[in-house]
Amino acid sequence: MDFAVTASLTDLLFDDAYDGTIDPLELFPHWLEEARETEPNDPNAMAVASVDQNGMPDLRMVLLNGYSHEGFVFFTNFESAKGRQLLAHPMAALLFHWKSLRRQVRVRGPVEPVSQAEADAYFASRPAQSRIGAHASDQSRPLQSRNALVERVEALTEQFADGEIGRPAHWSGFRIQPLEIEFWKDGAFRLHDRVLFTRPDLSTGWSRTRLYP
Repeated sequence: MDFAVTASLTDLLFDDAYDGTIDPLELFPHWLEEARETEPNDPNAMAVASVDQNGMPDLRMVLLNGYSHEGFVFFTNFESAKGRQLLAHPMAALLFHWKSLRRQVRVRGPVEPVSQAEADAYFASRPAQSRIGAHASDQSRPLQSRNALVERVEALTEQFADGEIGRPAHWSGFRIQPLEIEFWKDGAFRLHDRVLFTRPDLSTGWSRTRLYP
């Protein structure tokens, strides 16, 4: 990757004299690629926040599985806690924290399910044991014992031994469509740099605002 491009965009991001246009959806992949060079594990890990039926926040770590100007994609069991919450209340917040770079990116926006074709393609790319695991796990629901899960995996491994491991109907993906993206960079004595991009809807251009740390 071209680190000169990353440095240039980042320099402009935090340059108060620069009044030109910066697209946060073009800057984000540069930060992610830079993190791939420095993070020892899962640079694409992100926290996903949702709310339950009582408005209680819920939070968990997942992996970013896809990214484009349309948004941030991850895959999961739609019958899990996060799946049910996001289907009922289709708004989410994301947080990327790259400790090695002392950087964060925060994202907020509406959520939509990905297409069946997109879910099928990603599911087919996963290792066979991961596909079997998606069939075996009643994610977020009570499990009697670890051995019960192992036995289910073994039974499904035998069942699928001579056939295709298709995607379960309850397994798919969500796309978070950003209305807010904040870039955070560590500063000495906690005088951090924070720049927030906002837009009123998905078809509108971005506004850029520097925030107090």
